[in-house]
Amino acid sequence: MVVLASWLRSRLFSPWSRSRWGRRTLQWVGLFGLCLGLVLGCGGPNQPSTETPTPGQAEGRITIGTTLTARTLDPADAYETFPGILLYNLGDRLYTYRPGTTELVPQLATAMPTVSADGLIYRIPLRQDVTLHDGTPFNAEVMAFSIRRFMENGGRPAYLLSDKIQSVEATADYELTITLKTPFAAFPALLSFSGMTPISPASYEIGTGQFKPDSFIGSGPYKLASFASDAIKLDVNENYWGEAPANPGIDIQIFTSPANLYNTFRTGALDIAYQTLDPEQIASLEREADRGGWQVIQAGTNVINYMSLNQKIEPLNDLKVRQAIAAMVDRPLLNERVFQGQAEPLYSLIPPSFEVSKPVFKEAYGDGNFTKAKSLLTEAGFSETNPLILEIWYPSASTIRSIVANTLKESIETALPGLVTVNVQNTEGATLWQNVGKGIYPIILSNWYPDFYDPDTFIQPFLGCEQGNAAQGCEQGASQANGSFFYSTAANQLIAQQRAEQDPSQRQQIIAELQTMMATEVPYVPLWQNKDYVFAQAGINGVAIEPTQQFLFGTMTRR
Repeated sequence: MVVLASWLRSRLFSPWSRSRWGRRTLQWVGLFGLCLGLVLGCGGPNQPSTETPTPGQAEGRITIGTTLTARTLDPADAYETFPGILLYNLGDRLYTYRPGTTELVPQLATAMPTVSADGLIYRIPLRQDVTLHDGTPFNAEVMAFSIRRFMENGGRPAYLLSDKIQSVEATADYELTITLKTPFAAFPALLSFSGMTPISPASYEIGTGQFKPDSFIGSGPYKLASFASDAIKLDVNENYWGEAPANPGIDIQIFTSPANLYNTFRTGALDIAYQTLDPEQIASLEREADRGGWQVIQAGTNVINYMSLNQKIEPLNDLKVRQAIAAMVDRPLLNERVFQGQAEPLYSLIPPSFEVSKPVFKEAYGDGNFTKAKSLLTEAGFSETNPLILEIWYPSASTIRSIVANTLKESIETALPGLVTVNVQNTEGATLWQNVGKGIYPIILSNWYPDFYDPDTFIQPFLGCEQGNAAQGCEQGASQANGSFFYSTAANQLIAQQRAEQDPSQRQQIIAELQTMMATEVPYVPLWQNKDYVFAQAGINGVAIEPTQQFLFGTMTRR
């Protein structure tokens, strides 16, 4: 999955990008209650909003408020959360997921691909009744052009395909043939990525850096009506080939703060509030839902949060120390104190939304198992006269990670006084992530946004390594860029096997083995997953977050 330079480049951007590490943050305030008090004070109901949402209720249009931003709508360069949501509603893909499920089904394709015996050649039959927003007929040449442009223009997500595809060609008017460099069983799922949408060859061109950030001409159920930094408007595509949206359009208002989003929604000036409210604001909206007359829609998330343990720095090169750290972590405590129950404990880097996910860290270490941790540290030679010193780093702009780090510190030092000392450190986010692969930081609090819905995207980016050895660790590749420097010949072989395996049951067995290896070797410690929340006024129907984490606009209606 990784060519290191492009892999790193794609992950070092703004706080609400698909950038895998780090999110919003303030400095730790000694008492957690004080911190929550400040959050509530900044976002409480008495603070007036200075931002006015786009009107639309009278027309039956749906108004959505968010603090997420859209840098670009060019599918060859968009690699952030919010543009991905917009592209998912503005465009179509070869494959998508049946609403409400994780079942991959054809969309612009008419069937699942035919795969050659060696797993390299994918033949995909295409629909013949699709027209793009500008009237261009959709066919295999249009799809091939769009994929080549995605790979060749050098955008942030280009590596997703360029690392894997050898060639793409129209082998008939409505047949696309894609040849891979190496077998990749998750390839159909990758083709559901939001940027895998056809665009008009009449409006776009292939060429390094040739992007169109503020327009979109594709094939989806909505057309882009207007695009600005503070407001985005989507109109219904009257010539859409598929099921028409249930509403006449979407008006999106982008807010500069969670406080303004919170207050504007509470006054009824928005139909929907989605991303990103502070924990106390979410709790307040949940408490007031009956009185306020709004709906609370809660969903799981596929974003994972974890600790990366740098095996190149002593004493983390000692397996017993890494295992002891895994035993010290008390996830229910974090959920209670940090997230007010708005998170889920995580016991594998593969989220439990996948059937293959196994709670391997819970089985091996439990939560806050300080008896086990003390035994492991004693075996490793640590004592009150020779204490273990742990250094945990996080990006200075991340309030959540500051609170998590300090909660871990208090919990560990209280349970193991004199045996373990935890030092909490932070630095500016860009500096932190630029230096992760250099091996500077012992322990980092990180998160990971998957590119597509498949277990592979939670395995290879963590355990894979292109160059290294058991003695020196990973010198180039995924685990080096992720800060653990984990290297295992067996892991690399198993990753290659699961990527090539077309039999789902056989592939699941390999993935289960990789999860066990992760819990045994402990290059990372999974911590939590946030819950996803949408708040909708009582008169709005059809609001839901898909199991794959997409937010579909076309199902929403006004009573």
